[in-house]
Amino acid sequence: MSADPAGVTVRVPAKVNVQLAVGAARADGFHDLANVFLAVGLYDEVTAAPADELRITCVGPDAARVPLDATNLAARAALALAERHGVDPAVHLHIAKDIPVAGGMAGGSADGAAALVACDALWGTGASRDELLAICAELGSDVPFSLVGGAALGTGRGEKLTPVEVGGTFHWVFAVADGGLSTPAVYGEFDRLTAGTDIPEPTASPDLLAALRSGDPGALAATLSNDLQPAALSLRPSLADTLAAGTAAGALAALVSGSGPTTAFLAADEEAAEKVAAGLAASGTCRDTRVAVSPAPGARAVRRTYSPPG
Repeated sequence: MSADPAGVTVRVPAKVNVQLAVGAARADGFHDLANVFLAVGLYDEVTAAPADELRITCVGPDAARVPLDATNLAARAALALAERHGVDPAVHLHIAKDIPVAGGMAGGSADGAAALVACDALWGTGASRDELLAICAELGSDVPFSLVGGAALGTGRGEKLTPVEVGGTFHWVFAVADGGLSTPAVYGEFDRLTAGTDIPEPTASPDLLAALRSGDPGALAATLSNDLQPAALSLRPSLADTLAAGTAAGALAALVSGSGPTTAFLAADEEAAEKVAAGLAASGTCRDTRVAVSPAPGARAVRRTYSPPG
């Protein structure tokens, strides 16, 4: 692959965990997971363009809460790829955010995956899919899925992916909370709440996988689960009101998305999703609502002749 001096824009989806089974803490501090991911049609876009030095800019909802230094996963992705291929990491990464920030929908991980794909195209490094996935796994547990998209079972700490068959389109409503929740804090609360208990080895639910294959939202609703939900509710009790409001508005099922605080509501169809969103908005229990469908494609270039603003 040759370098692309004009700049590259990559679109990358958010995710919802339709099952998040969490094992006991490992010696390295992580937890073994059985994490069934669905990519949903809420997207960030990351543009990589030539620059004199590595820098990051960001626009969109809650952009002020996005770090613009080397702690940003997009910057870390660019640095990791540059180091592997002996490239000067002089690149301007411009993030157009639409995925909730610190909301349990892998927005930061999505930006890391998108930056990796964009820089690979910009610099012409020609990295293989396996190499990109290996870098993603080094960056974070959710980053590989952001690259792949669709639906997958994540094991290990979530980074080892097995594709999952989905037989139809699922309609979701997401309720965005004020502020965020720290993923490490939620796992810490999970450890506190489960201390002294026998935590089973996490495994994917056969009924849930069958529901995904069938494309039946009612069957999927009956099998949704998130072992981190009690911890998220413990740290943010007000989320219980949001879950109740969405259910009252007609959602087939409601759960905290990942580590939260975004909450996810499965609807029967597009019309039902709009009604759930309206009910949540009227309830006053959340800051914003978003409607989206799944599955959605993973990180992919959408423009190659665009330079970011600023």
